[in-house]
Amino acid sequence: MYAVEIENLTRKFGDFTAVNRISLRIEQGSIYGFLGPNGSGKSTTIRMLCGILEPTEGTGTILGLDLKRDCEALKSKIGYMSQKFSLYNDLTVIENLRFYAGMYSLTEPEKSARIAAMIEMAGIRGRERELAGNLSGGWKQRLALGCSILHRPALLFLDEPTGGVDPKSRRMFWDIIYQLAAEGTTVMVTTHFMDEAEHCDQIGFIFEGNLIVSDTPDNIKKVIPGELLEIASSEPMELLKQFEQHREHLLDAYMYGTTLHLLVQPGMAELFSAYRPRRIAPALEDVFIYFVKSKRGEMSA
Repeated sequence: MYAVEIENLTRKFGDFTAVNRISLRIEQGSIYGFLGPNGSGKSTTIRMLCGILEPTEGTGTILGLDLKRDCEALKSKIGYMSQKFSLYNDLTVIENLRFYAGMYSLTEPEKSARIAAMIEMAGIRGRERELAGNLSGGWKQRLALGCSILHRPALLFLDEPTGGVDPKSRRMFWDIIYQLAAEGTTVMVTTHFMDEAEHCDQIGFIFEGNLIVSDTPDNIKKVIPGELLEIASSEPMELLKQFEQHREHLLDAYMYGTTLHLLVQPGMAELFSAYRPRRIAPALEDVFIYFVKSKRGEMSA
């Protein structure tokens, strides 16, 4: 059964189409990573799925409820953590948790039990009396996550939850995400971190409002044509110029950290043997670069 099932979901702002006819399905209890550049339509899509923003066109069901007709009933079954900190800076950690527990209409025993559980899960014990506005970015995100899952939502939307937080907080976030999924919660998360996306059950790439692909990470990596080579060089930019002579055999060449990645036509890797290349399997970042460049090429043609 699908937690999310949408068909041709579209959102326009005047003449601008922010999300263009997106169709996808997300299985219950899975982790779905939603990737794309800034301004590609990730947040707009999530806001539509949460019932915050009405679609211009398209249909969908969330947890079996109609996206348009049942949006109010849907809100009690989902959790949403926005990209920007949206809690109350002038309230303490515990006051924020109590406020959100009240919004979810929990009974007094449920409030106490769930707040205690969230304090432990988010690792914020000892900070209950601190003002939310005085917390660092990582601690604010922990609190926001705790507030978003107080009511045990069946579906959780996380919009860039680990943006601007330290590596330790990132690991903590993903430990919680895995735990929630193991308990049956469906999680849809937007992220810029490709290493995070590697651990999702499925991922979707969105570019300029269009969903380019939606599949498992392993299947998506198979889409890249040719062979991928990695070359280490102390002068990578100079090396890129030299590769112009092999342009007809190169599908792409780009910097990847401190190395060069070459995507070459099948059977043409030997042309670059003088540079001591290493054949590698594509990472999601290679796939992302390939899809974005391909889409831009289509649009400029």
